[in-house]
Amino acid sequence: MKRPHKEESLRWLTQAKDEFQDADDLRKRNRFYLALFHFQQAAEKALKAYLYLKVKSIEVFYTHSINDLLEMTMDIDPDFKEVAQAKKLDKYYIPTRYPNGLPGGVPSRYFDDPKEAEEAMELAKRMIELVEKKVMETEP
Repeated sequence: MKRPHKEESLRWLTQAKDEFQDADDLRKRNRFYLALFHFQQAAEKALKAYLYLKVKSIEVFYTHSINDLLEMTMDIDPDFKEVAQAKKLDKYYIPTRYPNGLPGGVPSRYFDDPKEAEEAMELAKRMIELVEKKVMETEP
């Protein structure tokens, strides 16, 4: 079912915010490998929420790269340069989930740094806040 752009955008933004909350819960439980992945997912979904408002082609949604999505959004709105560091979250898309995504070890043991999880949390949070502001400013 095709939805109006703002309605679809809000669906994606809601999912991004929920995923962020789940990631933060995992971070607080020291499940850093899962938290890192879900912070990446929250930022990705927030960017897609914004792009649903601005882009006609669904092809942009065939990437999971925050870097690629940021490039698209920065072409539309230079304010997204403020959150460009969120591209760092891309490094958590594969190796936090698959042992063969690492040179050795397993993700659940390898990703054990609470500061790394806090940095990822802040990057995702800033992304969600900016997207939410942009979405709410947009007329239906």
